Amino acid sequence: MRSLFRRPWPATAGVTLALALVLGSSLCLSQRAFAAASTVQLTQLSSDPYTNSSSQHKTEVEPDTYSFGSTIVVTFQAGRFYSGGGSSNIGWATSTDRGTTWKNGFLSGITVYAGGTYKRASDSAVAYDAAHGAWLISSLGMSIKNGSVVGAAILVSRSTDGGLTWGKPVAISIGGSGDNLDKEWVVCDETASSPYYGHCYVQWDNRNLSSRILMSTSTDGGLTWGTPKSPPNQSFSALGGQPLVQPGGAVIVPIYGTDLSTNVDHIYAYTSTNGGASWNAPVAVSQVTYHIQRATYRGGSLPSAEIDQAGTVYVVWADCRFETNCSTDDIVMSTSANGVTWTAVQRVPIDPIGSIVDHFTAGIAVDKNTAGSQAHLAIAFYYFANTNCTNSTCQLYAGFVSSINGGASWSPNVQLAGPMSLSWLANTTDGYMTGDYISTSIVGNQAFPAIAVASAPQHKKLAESIYTAALNVVGGP
Repeated sequence: MRSLFRRPWPATAGVTLALALVLGSSLCLSQRAFAAASTVQLTQLSSDPYTNSSSQHKTEVEPDTYSFGSTIVVTFQAGRFYSGGGSSNIGWATSTDRGTTWKNGFLSGITVYAGGTYKRASDSAVAYDAAHGAWLISSLGMSIKNGSVVGAAILVSRSTDGGLTWGKPVAISIGGSGDNLDKEWVVCDETASSPYYGHCYVQWDNRNLSSRILMSTSTDGGLTWGTPKSPPNQSFSALGGQPLVQPGGAVIVPIYGTDLSTNVDHIYAYTSTNGGASWNAPVAVSQVTYHIQRATYRGGSLPSAEIDQAGTVYVVWADCRFETNCSTDDIVMSTSANGVTWTAVQRVPIDPIGSIVDHFTAGIAVDKNTAGSQAHLAIAFYYFANTNCTNSTCQLYAGFVSSINGGASWSPNVQLAGPMSLSWLANTTDGYMTGDYISTSIVGNQAFPAIAVASAPQHKKLAESIYTAALNVVGGP
């Protein structure tokens, strides 16, 4: 096998989209619904409202989702900038009736385009604090220092009315003059029997300190946050951690990293068993081998992680180890009951080994009411029909698979969207973009993936927005 290592955000894509438009409706938005070739009905959740000439419109990218009870909250970037990263603002969409209807809006007080002071915002993620009845959207406030765009602050916006209105951001951490913060993520301990019920945790890294991992904890619903702490013995530059909390209160954080000595990429994980008072040294989950496509699409192999009722953690990422000469990427998975010992990497069989289909940028959901051999899993992902395509010939699709036996078998791929043309997507210095990550949540027996979908530009403006669909979680053969 030929092993290829790289930072996971510059991937590939080129694409043309031919989806039928059907009118839909929403509480706050005249929605469009896309009917893909698979007859899946996609519901548009939002549209970029910003008009500043410095970023690209209309573009919405990089969604995260979280569900609790009958509520689902989605968050994303709107108005993506070409260079330096970030967007005009952070958006949200909320359903309180199991995905039947949606409300949406944009956070206030972060960027200069919405009553704030930061030049840009990025990397939003969402969690729910059941102990305090608070929904939290974390984000990265970005400034310009010495002509460069930097991550200046880790922020959290709160909602105490079920995700329908959001307050101005609370600062978790403000970077110093030499800092460049990046890729934060939030989670809360929602198990009433846990000794750390109501603890919320935010993870990020400092790119100017060899991407050192930083963690902060809140015990009051996100109103105040503790001094950032780091796990010891970090020997890699970190990116894209996704903290999870087991029913007993232990925190497990899968994260992508590049070894500082060998430059080899891995998935790592680190833990806390005392409510974030301290963090244990990271362990290697697996080496990552990633196929680099010919086209310039920004996506790739950042991990996506979720947890089941028993506390087993499931991590998926894109990897080419099962393909001859590392010719394409599969979606692969590893699991752990404690964050220290991990299972051998298994391939999710979306397409046959040896096909020319390339899979990447996966977002996994796990039904928190199921576990073990009966765990219900759902994965949304993007893929190229032919990995050998170029910027002008690539066709980008979004797909979906599910399992009802903990990943022992999987349903056939359901095409959610596509083909999409590369030129229809927000462009960045790292390539055309749907997001460094995407996300899926399960409510009942249905999965709700959040994906960026683009159609042909309209009136010289792009048309890339966040969509979802209600998909039954089913098993494979």
